[in-house]
Amino acid sequence: MKILVFTILITAFWAGSSVSPPKEELKKHIQSNEYFAFVKEKAVEVVKTGFNAGDGYGEVWIRDYNTFIELSAEVFEAEVLRENLLVFFRMQGDDGNIIDGFIPAEKAGGGYNYIYSELEPRYAGHKNTVETDQESSLVQAVYKYVVATGDSSILTERVGDKTVSERLEEAMEFLLNHRFSKKYGLLWGATTADWGDVQPEHEWGVYLTNDTHYAIDIYDNAMFLIALENMMELLPEKKEKWQPVHQLIFENCRKHLWDNTNKKFIPHIYLNGSPFPDDFNENKIYYHGGTAVAIEAGLLSGDEIKISIEKMEENIKASGAASIGLTVYPPYPEGFFKNESMYPYGYQNGGDWTWFGGRMIQQLLKNGFVEEAYEHMQPMVKRVKNNNGFFEWYTVNNEPKGSGTFRGSAGVLWKSIQLFEEFAESESE
Repeated sequence: MKILVFTILITAFWAGSSVSPPKEELKKHIQSNEYFAFVKEKAVEVVKTGFNAGDGYGEVWIRDYNTFIELSAEVFEAEVLRENLLVFFRMQGDDGNIIDGFIPAEKAGGGYNYIYSELEPRYAGHKNTVETDQESSLVQAVYKYVVATGDSSILTERVGDKTVSERLEEAMEFLLNHRFSKKYGLLWGATTADWGDVQPEHEWGVYLTNDTHYAIDIYDNAMFLIALENMMELLPEKKEKWQPVHQLIFENCRKHLWDNTNKKFIPHIYLNGSPFPDDFNENKIYYHGGTAVAIEAGLLSGDEIKISIEKMEENIKASGAASIGLTVYPPYPEGFFKNESMYPYGYQNGGDWTWFGGRMIQQLLKNGFVEEAYEHMQPMVKRVKNNNGFFEWYTVNNEPKGSGTFRGSAGVLWKSIQLFEEFAESESE
């Protein structure tokens, strides 16, 4: 990895000092970081206990599983991980759609409109229809599984009358057939806050309704781009078919969603009007999570990534949040979402989520921003130790909220530490 020239780095982590060590010492600090060691051990401990999203969830969610399956591969036999993935394919809709998650049928009772399949009688599934990331998440998870285990035979496994390879393509085709705007050449979903799964028009907000305002955002489309890249690598014989789709989505993300004047992604393109007041300037809101995923999709240049980091740092300071996991800034005003959890700086409306902050760390590392990555990693690993767990999200006062064993957070932090260690090892060679 190309290493940037190390200047100085402001962080309170360094034993009371406000200045980071020089470049040649960074490797040593990574390797001796007590928080890294604790988080790695704790992450393994948590992920060993199962596959549901966390102690507040009974279901195995694909958007979560996608972010800790690599860690699961360290502690489970490949066959166990494979079986979880196959459940999603057995419960795939006739139109190609993928469920959000599954739970043992006898435990189904969380208020969802449950989905059942003759191919998988053990489980009940559910799908938050305001989302447009389930299909992309499954493709990404299968890719990570194959890379982590070397088991490419899952691709030829038959589920019903189709192979997993065929079902992967059908999942992508579902998005093009049922969630694609021909006008903009991009995927749409319900209006949500960044990567969230709560629309403003309903007290719960997880299902499309007659009141839904349909919108295009960067998160859904960046996830789709990553999934297409993964699928073309898994199925190189299909690249000729899918490469033009990838190119179309990529170009239209830049054309329609990137605000070159303000160097940020606009929150939404509305297809049937906005749910918010006419005098509300939504473009003042910065989407941290969607930007991180867009970087992973290769949508931003090095200079644009640098500007994005600077904007995120400004938002952290202005909000008082503890980490780069801040979802959005500024948050949507009070009352803009009927779901009471979506108050300003609550839940997905300005809460601080390691689940996405960790993904930003990974992208900083992969794009050469090692010093910035190390600085922004510290508050996230420190609070894991301080709270003895991986909480779902944190308030701007750094108070833990939600599940205390949120496996997605464990997965992204574990992966980030792995990348730091690879960097340190490469520096010593």
